[in-house]
Amino acid sequence: MDRRIGPVRRRTFAVLGVALLACGPWLGWWTIAPLVGAVALFAVADRVTKRMRRPELGLFAAWAGAEAIIAVSVAISGGPSVATLSWLAIPVVTLASRFSIRGIVAGVVFALALLLAVAFGVNAGAVVDQPPLVIAPAALIISIAMLSTALMRSDVEFRSRSVIDPLTGMLNRSALGTRVGELSQQSEVSGHPVSLVLADLDEFKSLNDSHGHSAGDAVLRDLAYRLRKRMRAFDLAYRIGGEEFLVLLPGSELAEAVAFADQLCAAIADEEFGGVRVTLSCGVAASGAGSTFHYDEVFAAADAALYEAKRAGRNCVRAAPTDFSHSRGRVAF
Repeated sequence: MDRRIGPVRRRTFAVLGVALLACGPWLGWWTIAPLVGAVALFAVADRVTKRMRRPELGLFAAWAGAEAIIAVSVAISGGPSVATLSWLAIPVVTLASRFSIRGIVAGVVFALALLLAVAFGVNAGAVVDQPPLVIAPAALIISIAMLSTALMRSDVEFRSRSVIDPLTGMLNRSALGTRVGELSQQSEVSGHPVSLVLADLDEFKSLNDSHGHSAGDAVLRDLAYRLRKRMRAFDLAYRIGGEEFLVLLPGSELAEAVAFADQLCAAIADEEFGGVRVTLSCGVAASGAGSTFHYDEVFAAADAALYEAKRAGRNCVRAAPTDFSHSRGRVAF
């Protein structure tokens, strides 16, 4: 998110610079100096935070520094008697896109503290005579924080819904494309293999017909849970069809992926899902060590292997041949 904000932040600084230059005859030309300081501060922060174990701390420090610089600019240009006091609300817009609710609250409290310090420190008498000089910008700061937080949460929820299957909680097809691109680039650089397991519940239509769709949904949820428990932290599983799942195993060779699929099939066959017994068929394929991961080819090979498992009687695993460059099959996205 900070990478997205960076270009907008630079354009915002440009707008403020133009505004300060336009106000120069009234506020003084020196007011541009603190803005230059804020630009330099963020330039340093962008370099430093990339090397920090907790970059959010560096980001918050840079944010607080920029807010403090604005406060200094407002203070030396007239404090509560100038319209630029409301500029303290500008950095507050970015809080919700970078920090948790604690960070947002801390940022708002910091901005309000600066507001009061500038107003009462520069001209307390004016504030006492005209409280709206402080009340209005304070309300602006709080309102912007509340609105931006609500919008960001809505955006995060929308993004989550767009890539997560609501029934199983697994990633869906929409999330697959991005990860595939990343794995292709990683394999090209590292030369590590990437394995793909395509799993399909056997006779799932019959299960729905005989036990009802609610039972079928329960089976899918339980299967997804058991699948996630068997995965490593960096493996990813996707629900790509009604009863079809895809697992990406970065760094795993074909034999390792076949062992994973065998263990999964055995575990599913040994358990009951809401009083129902089910089995799983799997097709496995992998890119070779030292070669680039081409998803379409690997998926087509795994898909062909899955059909072989179905023809072999189901409840089993079949692996694609090592050389499958001429395989043909479906494409998952």
